[in-house]
Amino acid sequence: MSDYPFFFTWTSQDRASPVHLVGGEGAWFDTSDGARWLDLGSLTYQANVGHGHPRMIEAVRAQAARLCVSMPGAVYPEKIELAERLLAIAPAGFTKVFFSLGGSDANENALKMARLVTGRHKLMARYRSYHGSTMGAVTLSGDWRRPPVEPGIAGVIHVNDFDCHACPGGTRAPDCAHEPLTGFPRALELEGSGTVAAVFVESVGGASGVLIPPPGALARVREACDRHGTLLVVDEVLVGFGRTGRWLGLDHAPGVVPDMITMGKALTGGYGALGAVLVHDRVARHFEHETLYAGLTHYGHPLGIAAGLEAMRVYQEEGLIARAVALEPVLRDGLEHLRREQPKPVLRSRVIGLLSATELDLDDAGWSRLRLALKKNTVHAHVQQKSGALILSPPLCISEADLREGLARIGRSIEEATS
Repeated sequence: MSDYPFFFTWTSQDRASPVHLVGGEGAWFDTSDGARWLDLGSLTYQANVGHGHPRMIEAVRAQAARLCVSMPGAVYPEKIELAERLLAIAPAGFTKVFFSLGGSDANENALKMARLVTGRHKLMARYRSYHGSTMGAVTLSGDWRRPPVEPGIAGVIHVNDFDCHACPGGTRAPDCAHEPLTGFPRALELEGSGTVAAVFVESVGGASGVLIPPPGALARVREACDRHGTLLVVDEVLVGFGRTGRWLGLDHAPGVVPDMITMGKALTGGYGALGAVLVHDRVARHFEHETLYAGLTHYGHPLGIAAGLEAMRVYQEEGLIARAVALEPVLRDGLEHLRREQPKPVLRSRVIGLLSATELDLDDAGWSRLRLALKKNTVHAHVQQKSGALILSPPLCISEADLREGLARIGRSIEEATS
């Protein structure tokens, strides 16, 4: 058993590898042993504005002094302003925000709204997806975290996703006319028109391997949903707020307007617990005279709201989203260099903005050695052995020099894992 009086997540307690955080600055965080780590993972994908940001700290401190405790029905200026700012980055027609505590319960509440609006119970999501840890959200998920806790909620159907590296039709986007490009159109037909409440899809698949949709994929999902009266929920929890070089991953599919957008993680830059569901007017107006059976004690908590509001200002005023665009070629070229230098373990990489997945050919022992090597080289990244990938998602404030240093440390770690 662990010596700590709390659980570590997603692991048996005897295999936990705790990190004793004591602080940080920018793209670096510090541990109690005096080590300074280069953060190429934004902790758990949320620290997009970096560590120890003085504006973020002051915003939360000032809010605590002004209004620190609230209730779901409370109205105060910051809550209104943040909702307005979130709606401003959504496609036209979004009129309401439902605040949550994070990404998991954002998807949970979007699920409930979809069922309430349509009167249907069936839901669809992809294999190789992750929508959260609460029971509804994890049932929607298609990765390794779902099977151990099954049976989940009733009515969830999983479909195959696109895989342009292993297309059964042997073609590549944008020339691909192969029906399983998305999986959803055919699945909705087979389930029966008018029977599925909502399709949940990540705009860019994140923790399951940075699955970047080919051109037109999300548009085809939208068209299929329209044919069958099914709502479309786009999950932006991991990739929203600049990670892909746009405010939302959805922005890479212009013209696609979902019915709901779910958010979490970098909404506050990690400085507060907050998620959100952005709701299009065609869904929101249902609840004008019908009860919204959803709510949370800490709905719109002032400290989370303050962190979210200041984070949105920082993203815009410090040009962090533009920085993700500018540094994408550095990340892409660095990973391609790794593949040329170490062609045996490094198979291929997928990159969008400051998010990448590098597929590695390692056995179980190799993955264990990689974790140890990353720790030795004090670089934080996401080792996703189940999907066979190493995922990088550095804070958007990272400098080019630090990014290149991080890639060098990644290269050394892979070399040490395979030597």
